[in-house]
Amino acid sequence: MELNFLNTAQFHTAQAKTAEAARAIDAAKAPTTKREIAARQAAESFEALIIAQMLAPMFSTVATDGEFGGGHSEAIFRGFMVDEIGKSVARGGGIGIADSVYRELLAAQEI
Repeated sequence: MELNFLNTAQFHTAQAKTAEAARAIDAAKAPTTKREIAARQAAESFEALIIAQMLAPMFSTVATDGEFGGGHSEAIFRGFMVDEIGKSVARGGGIGIADSVYRELLAAQEI
């Protein structure tokens, strides 16, 4: 069995080509009309909400005792923090929900 190894220069060239191809795919998928932009924003907002709902139980199990922990303010802050984490994950590519919702929103508008 013969193994072929890439040298560092070949690896970096291949990595750059892969990144360039990924950027081209993302650019081709990017919304261009107002309708597409609004649908994409709605899809990402929906995904952010779903991600936040999935993360909320995980954060509710973290102890908040201590000198500066706990209380009503902590509960309010934690809710905002979980929402922002959900938005951040959705903006960063998410878990695939936004892409599916976006396609369905556009398909529903075509009918």
